[in-house]
Amino acid sequence: MLCARIWRGLSPLCGGGRRAAWKGTRSHTAAAGLDLSGVYPPIATPFTAEEDVDYRGLEENLQKYAKIPFKGLVVQGSNGEFPYLTEEEQVDVVKTVRRSLQADKLLLAGSGCESTRATVQLTEKMAAAGADAVLVVTPCFYKGKMDSRALIQHFTKVADSSPVPVVLYSVPANTGLELPLDAVVQLSQHPNIVGLKDSGGDITRISLIVHKTKTQDFQLLAGSAGFLMAAYCVGAVGGVCALANVLGQELCDLERLCASGLWEEARVLQQRLIEPNAAVTRKLGVPALKQAMEWFGYHGGACRSPLQPLTEAEAQQLRRDFSSNGWL
Repeated sequence: MLCARIWRGLSPLCGGGRRAAWKGTRSHTAAAGLDLSGVYPPIATPFTAEEDVDYRGLEENLQKYAKIPFKGLVVQGSNGEFPYLTEEEQVDVVKTVRRSLQADKLLLAGSGCESTRATVQLTEKMAAAGADAVLVVTPCFYKGKMDSRALIQHFTKVADSSPVPVVLYSVPANTGLELPLDAVVQLSQHPNIVGLKDSGGDITRISLIVHKTKTQDFQLLAGSAGFLMAAYCVGAVGGVCALANVLGQELCDLERLCASGLWEEARVLQQRLIEPNAAVTRKLGVPALKQAMEWFGYHGGACRSPLQPLTEAEAQQLRRDFSSNGWL
């Protein structure tokens, strides 16, 4: 594609020039000025007992999130159970959030599918539904063939056609695939790819990505509250943190402390967030996140099958992880 050939040929030192040269979509101006810095909850999708989307519960959650100084919301991320929603539901949830979200808040919508064609199509629908940018996860079903060449082509085609800026999404715990460093560096030169959400938690890798993309308008978001402070230390601009669904103000407080250079206070707060964060992510996952939301006055609701609710023992462990750190 013409625009892909243009940006690949540009020097990585040309910065704004690459954006001026790229004419692939109407979003290049928005991409150039999109500031991702801040904290985002990847919001959960509440379901009724019958596993229908609970739009009323969702809207009540959004009213509460409006009182927290988030930069914006991520919709249809891993914590939104997006693989279990139909495409119609995915788009409807984004529309619902857009209607409730303040004009000065960003809406990032997940649009990653297994095929490039489907991702392009869903990206267009998410933009039409009101997304300010899309979060595109790595395709992974044929992970053995998803090398740098395949992934660069995939994300390039998506970004070439997307009407809104693109944020790459690497979540190896779910996909079994980490977006290779060389692919990230090359893709960072694309003028419609504005950043990366890295959920792997390897601070050395995050630091190296920041270093190798420093001549580009490329922003790094930490994908978990457990390493948010460490990510800020090496140059990340914010975080998309599951725990922000529950302890949103506290995550925003951590961001403020880091931005203000109050590292000792930040360290104390960060350490108190590690165990509850691990409980609602890698240890017990979305069912634990939804249970914790209920404890803190939000609508977590049921999970959609085949996800199962917590066992009594898991719920007790979850409560200990929060209470032992002073949150319950």
